[in-house]
Amino acid sequence: MTDASDELPDPDVPEEAVTFQFVRARGAGGQHVNKVSSAVQLRLSLGRTTLPEAVKARLRRLAGSRLTGQDEVLIFADGYRSQLRNREAALARLAELVSAARTAPKKRVATKPSRAQKQARLHTKKRQGETKKLRGKPRLD
Repeated sequence: MTDASDELPDPDVPEEAVTFQFVRARGAGGQHVNKVSSAVQLRLSLGRTTLPEAVKARLRRLAGSRLTGQDEVLIFADGYRSQLRNREAALARLAELVSAARTAPKKRVATKPSRAQKQARLHTKKRQGETKKLRGKPRLD
């Protein structure tokens, strides 16, 4: 990888962990699409990265269906006619995925509703029940 635009997204992702495969793009495009392999399949082998295990686990979860059985993240880019631009798009998506995996989720702090909130909730329920009761048939006493 020689271009500055082809920089890998993270220092913990070595060049050996990323492989590119160029395939023919799908969909309409006339004769050109049948001749040129402009679509890019980027594969990130998680075993070859030096990412921390917690980040790898989040990356696996974020990858979802893009995770293969060989513990690789597969990114497919075919939005552009140019192979180079598709390659840049795939690298950008990989960078976005890795940066999202690097941010740890916030710890949830358990809270309890205040006494005033509980009373307001019960008051609302009581008022709603009274409103519904008034909708019934009048009783003959």
